[in-house]
Amino acid sequence: MGGFWRYLAAALAARFASEGMGMAVVLLALERTGSAAHGAFLLTAWLAPHVLAAPLAGAAAARTRRPRLFHVGALAGFTAAVAALSLLLGRAPVALVAVVAVLGGSCGPMVTGGLSSLVAGLVPEGPRRDRAYGWDASTYNAAAVTAPAVVGLVAALASAAPAMAVLAASGALAAALAAGLPYEQRGPQVRTRGPAAGSGLTAGLRALWQVRELRAVTAATTLAFVGIGSLTTTSVLLAADLGSPGAGGVLVTAFAVGALAGSLTLGRMTSVPPGRLVQWALAGTGAALAAAAAGPSVAVTAALFLVAGVCDGPLLTATLRIRSDYAPAQARTQVFTLGAGLKLTAASAGAALVGFAAGAPPRVLLAGIAALQLAAALLHVLVARPGSPPQGPTGPSAASATVPAGRRSRGGR
Repeated sequence: MGGFWRYLAAALAARFASEGMGMAVVLLALERTGSAAHGAFLLTAWLAPHVLAAPLAGAAAARTRRPRLFHVGALAGFTAAVAALSLLLGRAPVALVAVVAVLGGSCGPMVTGGLSSLVAGLVPEGPRRDRAYGWDASTYNAAAVTAPAVVGLVAALASAAPAMAVLAASGALAAALAAGLPYEQRGPQVRTRGPAAGSGLTAGLRALWQVRELRAVTAATTLAFVGIGSLTTTSVLLAADLGSPGAGGVLVTAFAVGALAGSLTLGRMTSVPPGRLVQWALAGTGAALAAAAAGPSVAVTAALFLVAGVCDGPLLTATLRIRSDYAPAQARTQVFTLGAGLKLTAASAGAALVGFAAGAPPRVLLAGIAALQLAAALLHVLVARPGSPPQGPTGPSAASATVPAGRRSRGGR
């Protein structure tokens, strides 16, 4: 387990850098150009490549004979892009800065799903691995709580450029820690039979579509993240509507703190099938946010955001468990990177949608986010039930053939 704790440190450092980028880029653009819109444009350039780069990154990670060099190189590229943006933004031509953002964003899938795919090789299968995914999920939530706060504090005390430097240093630490991780040695690729076999560029896509458990969790979480992506903007608008324009950050922080608590507690429940945990998490988050939409004050609304975060906390843990249990071995990294990329793209779409609908009453917007979570829970129930097509041309999915018999009952069957 020593390698796993080093992994957690690397994952937390990498995700800290990733989670802080949204605020840091906007603050730096505002500081140097006077335009927050310029920062939003660069942030879009940073996020857009995630879903396109995910299958390429996953396939490359699966095929490389030097996984240590590949993972460390991806983290180093991510870090170099953060450092370059801190120097170039507002000083170099916009086209050059955008290219740097696109290149850095292309490394993003390895910071999220790509790193999570390593857990299966660090922790033996069973309850210990399930708990390990709970710890892994907590790194996302811990980064979501701490990174914006640190960026805001450093920017307030100094400027946005040192805040970006802190993120770059965190990325460099992640790369250094990742260099010391144990990696499995890869030999020649062995072909496996079944609809999800192979490790080409489409192997991950085929697995996500043909394996019922993967299809269900991917569809449900992608739909849910359309709503989650618009939660920050909606929180700011809702706080203003409640008479406290500066309290939007309080609501966002309450949700993030709740998510961290939920991942460290409910997310470690190995006795509940992960598919069922996905359904409970989505339904609970939707119900709490629906109640928050009717909250009479910031204090009550923040409390309900905290409850919603607690419900949301186990969702990522359960998602990671399902991906690990049902992804074909040779497509595992692709499944992780694609799943993360789709969720992030959905979140970006949600952020754009709420921008167009910003004139609507904030309570209506929050009710819409809640409805998406409830719809996602229902979608998971419908897609995950036995008999939902497709099962692939040869019967049971190839992923099921790679999962020990004792594990096949999981994922909400």
